[in-house]
Amino acid sequence: MMTLDPFVLLVFAGLLVCCLLCLYRIGKGPSAPDRMVAIDVLGTVVVGFVAVMTALTAKEYLLDVAIVWALVSFVGTLALAKFVEGRELDD
Repeated sequence: MMTLDPFVLLVFAGLLVCCLLCLYRIGKGPSAPDRMVAIDVLGTVVVGFVAVMTALTAKEYLLDVAIVWALVSFVGTLALAKFVEGRELDD
């Protein structure tokens, strides 16, 4: 079994706190743009989780997962921004 460094545990705890704060903002956000930014930040936090797991396990395919997740998160944020703005996707 792999033992985790205290620094890695601190990084995981920080990412988890960020994740919980984003989930709170998504649920209680005062406006749609606030929720949209929280969703975007949540995608970035997930990429951070995957990056730390890549460093810990040395499995290179996880880095590919992080890159794909970042791209999908970016496209989703663009689509959500267009929706909030009230425009169609082909505008």
